[in-house]
Amino acid sequence: MTDIELPFRATTDEACAWLALQTGTPWTLAAMIDNGLTPYVWLDYDVAFADMFGDANGGYAAPIFFEGDTARLAAGSADVLVTITKDVYKIVTRLPPPGFRRELHELRFLKKELERLVARRKREAEPAPAVKADVARESQAGISREQVVIAFGSMVRIKLEQALDGAAGVFGDDGARVKGSTRKSKKQALWNPVTLALGLNDLYRVPMSQLKRAFGAHEFLFDWNAQWNQTLALLGK
Repeated sequence: MTDIELPFRATTDEACAWLALQTGTPWTLAAMIDNGLTPYVWLDYDVAFADMFGDANGGYAAPIFFEGDTARLAAGSADVLVTITKDVYKIVTRLPPPGFRRELHELRFLKKELERLVARRKREAEPAPAVKADVARESQAGISREQVVIAFGSMVRIKLEQALDGAAGVFGDDGARVKGSTRKSKKQALWNPVTLALGLNDLYRVPMSQLKRAFGAHEFLFDWNAQWNQTLALLGK
């Protein structure tokens, strides 16, 4: 059966069991994190951190996305340690050392993100459509400036919009900019998100875990997942 109803926030065991039914393969906490899923923990209101909670006086579900925190979980830690998260307004917040500790059973995964992961894997498993000969040349396909900012803008401290419009093309040359896409205007240029993401990781130290999540979170990146995963496999990442 594959029609088990997931709760809005699933436990690790519930998420793994549901994914196993959907995909026919076993799942673990480490595998979910490696596939770009974001774990959450519930934070009860704490007057010592009132700014984090805003009007959420009952608490809120805080995401665990910092690579150091997720890597610790994936490695099999005995508990949860959150050193960086987002406040109730989704603003990135660094917690005072040593951070917040929670029990492993308190981890939760969002239903919508689990469903999105399964849908993506099903698309990737479908046979690739035949490519016409005239399209086999260097692809002109890419994502727009606005889509780049939506997917990656929050991950870097530079003003990404200005960097995209600049002659240097973010990485000092045309880099991730698709050749021939700037004939009308630089603001109409297209960008290869795979090349762009690898450059952000290499030059701006954007964690690979955040980049992986981006490719699973934005519909306009879904068609790039196969190329993204193949590139990561070739690089051993």
